[in-house]
Amino acid sequence: MRIIALATWICWMSATTALAQPLAEKRPDPPTPGAGTGAIAFEQLDPLLPTPSEVRLASGAPGPQYWQQRADYAIEVRLDEEKQRIEGKERITYWNRSPHTLSYVWLQLDQNRFRADSRGSLAETAPDFVELSFDDLASKLEMNSFPGGFEISKVAASDGAPLKTTIVETMMRIDLPRPLAPGASFVFEIRFGFNILDGTKIRMRTGYEKFADGNYVYEIAQFYPRMAAYLDYQGWQHKQYLGAGEFTLDLGNFDLAIDVPADHVVAATGTLQNAAEVLSAAERERFAKARDAKKPTYIVTPAEAAAREKSKSGGRKVWKFHADNVRDVAFASSRKFIWDAMGVESGPNRVLAMSFFPNEADPLWSQYSTEAVAHTIESYSRYTFDFPYPVAISVNGPVGGMEYPMICFNQPRPYEDKTYWGEPLEKDRSTWRRSKYGLISVVIHEVGHNYFPMIVNSDERQWTWMDEGLNTFLQYLAEQSWEKDYPSRRGEPQNIVPYMLSADQTPIMTNSESLLQFGNNAYGKPATALNILRESILGRELFDFAFREYARRWKFKHPTPSDFFRTMEDASGVDLDWFWRGWFYGTGHVDVAVSGVRELVLDSRDPAVEKPKQKAFEDAEPTTLSESRNAEAQKRIEERPELADFYNRYDEYRVTPTDTADYQKLIESLEAAEREVLASKKRFFVVDFENRGGLVTPLPLVVTYADGTHREVTLPAEIWRQNAQKVSKLFIEDQEVVGVEFDPRLETADADLANNAWPAKARKTRFQLFKPKASPNPIKQEAAPAPTPQ
Repeated sequence: MRIIALATWICWMSATTALAQPLAEKRPDPPTPGAGTGAIAFEQLDPLLPTPSEVRLASGAPGPQYWQQRADYAIEVRLDEEKQRIEGKERITYWNRSPHTLSYVWLQLDQNRFRADSRGSLAETAPDFVELSFDDLASKLEMNSFPGGFEISKVAASDGAPLKTTIVETMMRIDLPRPLAPGASFVFEIRFGFNILDGTKIRMRTGYEKFADGNYVYEIAQFYPRMAAYLDYQGWQHKQYLGAGEFTLDLGNFDLAIDVPADHVVAATGTLQNAAEVLSAAERERFAKARDAKKPTYIVTPAEAAAREKSKSGGRKVWKFHADNVRDVAFASSRKFIWDAMGVESGPNRVLAMSFFPNEADPLWSQYSTEAVAHTIESYSRYTFDFPYPVAISVNGPVGGMEYPMICFNQPRPYEDKTYWGEPLEKDRSTWRRSKYGLISVVIHEVGHNYFPMIVNSDERQWTWMDEGLNTFLQYLAEQSWEKDYPSRRGEPQNIVPYMLSADQTPIMTNSESLLQFGNNAYGKPATALNILRESILGRELFDFAFREYARRWKFKHPTPSDFFRTMEDASGVDLDWFWRGWFYGTGHVDVAVSGVRELVLDSRDPAVEKPKQKAFEDAEPTTLSESRNAEAQKRIEERPELADFYNRYDEYRVTPTDTADYQKLIESLEAAEREVLASKKRFFVVDFENRGGLVTPLPLVVTYADGTHREVTLPAEIWRQNAQKVSKLFIEDQEVVGVEFDPRLETADADLANNAWPAKARKTRFQLFKPKASPNPIKQEAAPAPTPQ
């Protein structure tokens, strides 16, 4: 580093002495580019957030006038394995708990998305034909010809009177025969049917899978017309279902009766009500014991499932389930299902963790699926609340990963050409790594969705990040508590850097159907942001308290982003508006450069000390090329000594009596405390930082000293509040600073590590050598014999 010249050394000043006079005239600094941008980065969010009310308080909590609607369902469906079709009827009791009188209600008809002429289909853009796979084209061909969509045969009031309906693509309006007053309820019935799509071709959130033995696994969701949510902040949430955005639903109680072939095993949202009618005596005995099991135990064994696969029953059974206080139901059915379960404690609750899977998923699933269900409940409950439902289920089938209350669908299997992670696997348990972690991660993620958004019931159609992002963050915590060095895909700050540098960014707060990179935007970036907030800004104790407070405040309620933002600030006691503004409303990235370090030496004002220092400083200045060459040349004054005068003999570094007298006079004029300051032996270093990415961030630093020791210090993000592009920080030290490094633990998602250190560090990368391949020779190819058919 370079010690600055005497005229710019720090001058400690006293208002009553000559020490107050500057060494040189102080001119105003020119305006710094970007000065004032800190005010924008730290502008409060109030103008962007809805005005608080007694419905939603300024603290982020639900207020005394908070309300939400309710819908109770009695649903009966029949699964037709020959026609690949669902036929059903439902009785809905809709409770108007709002302060508003309603003249109509809206329902979601999600199956209409699978019509070839649906808005979602017509709005799809052309694929990238450069990398179009066989599966991609097969999916488009299937969707183009699939006879999808609900067939509604009846909509009637409880007395049988037909109701007027208007279908608007994936939504249906029912005009009520009389206005529904606050506090009143309305009961009506719907008959419906639809064709089940092939889930291995049309990759949606529901469907069937046909196996080589002729059997099927069904994962059935969005299978009944569902009440749209009527919300205090929006009214009816009836944005069309285009395919990406998920669902916004009100809570209620469900009775579900599922009519299936008699040899099928059924998993569904809720608790089984008629085990005596659908299970054998041995299965019932195992089922009863499973709740107290400490590890997964079979209810339907692999041998029993294999026997069922070989012959189809001609009879039928009806499985009945009941669920309280859920927003949706889904089910899975197959004669191929192996079924295992174990109990897991969540506070005072004993939860039955279960998995349903075909033999093709074993032995991977019997080893990991139910254990991952139990682990998720234990982990998530630590950060939120006790799991309130009696069961949690993981089902293997064609759906890659999808969640519903108490049940989720997960795809990974061993020994397949394609796994959840898209990489080939050999038939060797030693190659399980990717499918194993793929299974554990997807089970954690989908079971975790019970917390967000099934219980903390956010608006998925509008704000995908409120369920996917929060859930991915908790998934990361659960994965890291599964085993050391768990290969988490999302959560670590450096993993999100490529996305944050890309041109395909939209703010996290963008509507779910308009996201350019759905996974990175809705999952990765918010999860990373929360991890940074927890580890580097609030700290674990403050963050965990605030996050748990948010989860408990909005358990079984409809939170909005403002409720989350306000609760996190209210419970932590920290102003985080700059953080939400940058990470959730912006598209900047973190790139902080340590652009320089300067040492400023305190002038003691003692000429006997300072003049030798100044001489040593100037003597240390490098000799220029011209100076070195001119030094040997003959000088005129050497030829004519009479030209020399006083100034040729004058030593500007000699301490004169006047210098000594002035210094003594200065010292006598100072107070004792001022003399102590002037005599300080501290060393002063100014570190300059540049914000090249645009996103303000705390500055975690490691400062290294001349004796080899170092210390860690984190400068808060508020250091950028006056200038969000350039800041400088003074460090007062006892010894020389020889190194400063920003973000040594990769905690900020900094995009360019090459500019993080002073002095700069060489970045090491690896490279490989390859031998060029010869171009194909057409003559040799023509002469080569044709391959023998296998």
